[in-house]
Amino acid sequence: MMTDPMAPVSFTVVSTRRELAGVLTLTIEPSDARECPEFLPGQFNMLYAFGVGEVPISISGVPAASGAGVVHTIRSVGAATQALCGLKRGGALGVRGPFGTPWPLKEAEGADVLVVAGGLGLAPLRPAIYSILSDRERYGRFTILYGTRSPNDILYARELRQWRGRLDAEVEVTVDRAAADWRGNVGVVPALISRSSFNPAGAVAFLCGPEVMMRFSAMELLAAGLPGSRVYLSMERNMKCSVGHCGHCQFGPYFVCKDGPVFPYDRVMDLMKVPEV
Repeated sequence: MMTDPMAPVSFTVVSTRRELAGVLTLTIEPSDARECPEFLPGQFNMLYAFGVGEVPISISGVPAASGAGVVHTIRSVGAATQALCGLKRGGALGVRGPFGTPWPLKEAEGADVLVVAGGLGLAPLRPAIYSILSDRERYGRFTILYGTRSPNDILYARELRQWRGRLDAEVEVTVDRAAADWRGNVGVVPALISRSSFNPAGAVAFLCGPEVMMRFSAMELLAAGLPGSRVYLSMERNMKCSVGHCGHCQFGPYFVCKDGPVFPYDRVMDLMKVPEV
């Protein structure tokens, strides 16, 4: 997208959509005549709120439609994300990217695929889900397991219903707690794995969400017979430069911005056991 990866390009907000309390989806386009950058599912951009700061945000749009705008789903949790979530149509922001390693969709062809997401972790997986559904014949069984705190915290609820309605994907949603009128699953998302249908000898799993959720989900998958080399997870760290120079996102011998954010579990499972890494 740019010659200098450290120089942000001006983008303009073309639409906003409120997903949940404090969670907004922005669709943005370059402010000049240049085309929208192409990206791979799992990559991220650095979004710059002018005068406030810059944050890494995963791309949550559909790859095939990237020419129609770049999509990011953002939770307002700090000064920069609060400023980004406060942007209206026509508002300006800076963008660097895309950066990072993608989900290994090509390597997963022919295999059963499990997507395991927690909370806002569904957003970085959304482009991969749409890629698999658009080329459904290239993959085996397709399972989406999603967990969040309560029914009111379900991200992309309408799309989850649409994916389930296709009949060529297994979709299960669970919540930590719910009122008596909730008719779905209650419990943690790793508990759904043992109830899912997949061939562990040839399956591939994509995980994204809170680190503790990913760790226990990976343990369940390994217990089911899936090798750690075929379990992939997207790590979050405090990324600043996005090109592996500043060291803010160092994760053991890796830099999440350059070597990740998507890692095979067998490369990072020992690091995930070490507190404060």
